[in-house]
Amino acid sequence: MRAYERLLRYVKVYTQSADGTGETPSTPCQLDLTRQLEEEMRDLGLQEVKISPFGIVTGVLPATPGCEGAPPLGFIAHLDTAPAFSGKDVNPILHPGYDGGDLVLPRDGRVIRAADFPVLERMKGRTLITANGSTLLGADDKAGIAEIMTLCQELIAENLPHGKICVAFTPDEEIGEGADHFDVEGFGARYAYTVDGDLEGGIEYENFNAAGAAHIDITGVSVHPGSAKDAMENALLIAMEINAQLPPEAIPARTEGYEGFFHLESLTGDPASAQMAYIIRDHDQEKFQEKKALLERAVHAVQSAHPRAALRLEVRDSYYNMAGQLKDCMHLVDNARRAAEMAGLPPAVHPIRGGTDGARLSYMGLPCPNLGTGGFNFHGPYECVSVEGMDGAVAVLKNIVSLYAEQRIDS
Repeated sequence: MRAYERLLRYVKVYTQSADGTGETPSTPCQLDLTRQLEEEMRDLGLQEVKISPFGIVTGVLPATPGCEGAPPLGFIAHLDTAPAFSGKDVNPILHPGYDGGDLVLPRDGRVIRAADFPVLERMKGRTLITANGSTLLGADDKAGIAEIMTLCQELIAENLPHGKICVAFTPDEEIGEGADHFDVEGFGARYAYTVDGDLEGGIEYENFNAAGAAHIDITGVSVHPGSAKDAMENALLIAMEINAQLPPEAIPARTEGYEGFFHLESLTGDPASAQMAYIIRDHDQEKFQEKKALLERAVHAVQSAHPRAALRLEVRDSYYNMAGQLKDCMHLVDNARRAAEMAGLPPAVHPIRGGTDGARLSYMGLPCPNLGTGGFNFHGPYECVSVEGMDGAVAVLKNIVSLYAEQRIDS
């Protein structure tokens, strides 16, 4: 079975995570895919397959004879989809022989326009997979799951030499909690890769430092607007004042590369009370701390201007830039680069404008860069992946396994 065929099945399982539930997994529907993967892993021949109390499914392919001394290698992907857009009732559509033009989706009048998404230029001639326009697709990160499962299938079927291979699929990555209950020691890998990036051949070992989320609760003073003179404190207007204190250029739509940002994810409420939620990102730790301090000063300044209102800010860090944790094991990046070249793909080493489970796992003692899946336009209805890109991603994984099979633990 090819990776894309698995993806078509996985995306139909509803696994959207939800922030703030206080549960792990944050939504019980994620366990539906967890249980399906557990059964498939056993059927493929993986050993030690189990689901943790927190919904993490793991399994092992023991080393083949002669490769027992190779470093145990892990491959990790997440099974939840982003809360930002509906992931329910996904209807995947194949578009064979894509001609490079606009891609019209059948629902809600949505069109994936080539002018808006330049990456489509390199997709000419491929078979693309999208949703129907009313949901996201879920290739983030069910494409990664499908590719890891296909890797295991091909290692077994082709009797390819390999060291110990450890596999894990996690819930709640999209809300920054995928590694909360990950048992690094029990996982059994010395090094690992998350398979959670975009285009095949992509290699990422630098990511944002992230606060995700910064919550602001605003309690205003609500009175009848006809008699509001010198009395009303409109919580919604106060929220607007807070946002106006932040630099207008430091938003996702105006930043790229290593540039950080403030992203206002939600603003809800009424004149009596309002709630704001930001995510704060920067690759540079010092600039990251400055951004958090800037938001704190903004809230303090607006509070001072509205003493009869009540403002409360809570900031929680999610993960940090893993580059510092990988500096002593750059062979992970070098071997991934070689593996892409062996697969006939141009290796693209670049920073992540986001994060992965691997960022936190690297700080937990499991060095873990990130690899591309063949997908793009994640977290919305324009999400897309190519059949050929997924095949290429599997080839990269196989080449990585082959390269490490030739090494020894103390090398």
